[in-house]
Amino acid sequence: MLAAYAVSQSADDPLSGLEVGERPDPEPRDGWVVVDLKTCALNHHDVWSLRGVGLPADRLPMVLGCDGAGVDPDGNEVLVHAVVPSDGWQGDETLDPRRTLLSELHDGTLATKVAVPRANLVPKPAELSWEQAACLPTAWLTAYRMLFTNAGVQPGGTVLVHGAAGGVATALVQLGSAAGLRVWVTSRDEAKGEQAVALGADRAFGSGERLPERVDAVMETVGAATWSHSVNSLRPGGTIVISGATSGDAPAKAELTKIFFKQLRVVGSTMGTRDELQRLASFVVASGIEPLVDSVVPLANAREGFARMVEGQVTGKVVFTT
Repeated sequence: MLAAYAVSQSADDPLSGLEVGERPDPEPRDGWVVVDLKTCALNHHDVWSLRGVGLPADRLPMVLGCDGAGVDPDGNEVLVHAVVPSDGWQGDETLDPRRTLLSELHDGTLATKVAVPRANLVPKPAELSWEQAACLPTAWLTAYRMLFTNAGVQPGGTVLVHGAAGGVATALVQLGSAAGLRVWVTSRDEAKGEQAVALGADRAFGSGERLPERVDAVMETVGAATWSHSVNSLRPGGTIVISGATSGDAPAKAELTKIFFKQLRVVGSTMGTRDELQRLASFVVASGIEPLVDSVVPLANAREGFARMVEGQVTGKVVFTT
């Protein structure tokens, strides 16, 4: 099968370890099936894997990718849920301390075929194109859980989203707007802020800019660079939901005094469950949302998409077709 996979890792030159070529077809374990993928999509997780973060070197070569949509052995059109629980785990798979994502222990979705547990398949709504479907399982699922499971914000509330252009950020804007939230974004790039407004954000601000009023919740994926701004932007009793730290996880000021004095909540959020992915797909269809796609590239040219992400040129999702 054709696949984009990691053969080595480099913190400074992640693309040096990326290969696009033939790999053996997957052989499913008991309870697993092989999905013939139509589309797959790129995430920052894939670049971090090439940098040596989260993927042990002794597991190389590893097919990358967490996002995929395709056809199962029975001919059903499906989305692939990327969170794989350990054998025997019951309940919310994101809470399993031994859970993994596709491309961490088992080969991922940047390929023409992928083996996954049968329980990880979600029906693809007919209303979604293959390109739109491939956007949902990782960044969009992360955004859905942040907003609707962990933030505790009601329609009419105000949410601040840092970094307007990334996959999770654009999903937060589109989902939040559709759900009746007032969404504010920050960005270092004025044009990207304007694009977020076009997607449904109420207002865009420069990074670190003082807001006209405090917000009910902050969606935090940037980490150290925006942490202080996140804490200072919240009303008393507000919530920071954090699902990533792309700028580092050690802010210069932890702001602990403000957190306890203002009775703020800090909630960690990781991916989502299979059931949340199914509800997400239904909500996207019912709301008429069209997930923002940065570019559509043949899988054979996957290096082009990786280069765009490494260079910070991506707005929305990079989708690969098989």
